[in-house]
Amino acid sequence: MGGNSISQSASHPANEDTESTGQGTAAGIVLPARFPLGLKVGFWFCMVIAVAVVIRRVVALSTPPSPDAPPQLTGLDAYFAAHATLTYVHILCALAFVLLLPMLFWRRTRNSVLLQRAIFPLGLIVGITAYAMSVDAVGGWLERAAVLFFNTLFLFALYRAFMDARAGNRPQQQRWMLRAIAILLGIATTRPVMGVFFATSRLTNLTPAQFFGIAFWIGFSINTLVMELWLRKRGRAAFAWPRAAKEEV
Repeated sequence: MGGNSISQSASHPANEDTESTGQGTAAGIVLPARFPLGLKVGFWFCMVIAVAVVIRRVVALSTPPSPDAPPQLTGLDAYFAAHATLTYVHILCALAFVLLLPMLFWRRTRNSVLLQRAIFPLGLIVGITAYAMSVDAVGGWLERAAVLFFNTLFLFALYRAFMDARAGNRPQQQRWMLRAIAILLGIATTRPVMGVFFATSRLTNLTPAQFFGIAFWIGFSINTLVMELWLRKRGRAAFAWPRAAKEEV
């Protein structure tokens, strides 16, 4: 997670940001000064991909299909067009959630009550609609299993972050919020993986119905495991009050 905004928040220790919002603490995150550059870069990389994917999908849904488009891409566009309303709700709420993410790290906005009131409901809608879209998943049972597993993890992490925010447990709230963010952005990590499958489809003869599920498991697993490994190695000390240093991660 990089750039001036997030770097600014990283320069302040986590235990300095204790402002109350009136109902627990805010949903924001104060990154430790030594937060890995690779995770910062990964955050922005996933952000850009997520926004681009939504824009591309909105354009595809709102314009006639191109006769020159590859057959596999045309088939995917037709699939999402058949579920247009659900797709719009899912991707637009996801876009709003993603665009709000930098504000969780900006010093001027991370304690905003309005931000907290927006980010959690948006995440809930994204999670619920993801379940609905997986009923008729492109990648069949393998993609559906990935969505059920990682989407449930996302909603659980979001719930824990919400409850810890209300309880004023800032260390735990920040850890669970980072988990939720990493899982949600896993959908962006699946895109380069899918790109590899599309590029090699003439050699492998795999169709989207065959490789979408594999791509989902790879993309979401990368994000989830990388964040979890960092939290378990460094997160305990990075997001702990002095008296709560032994708190379970």
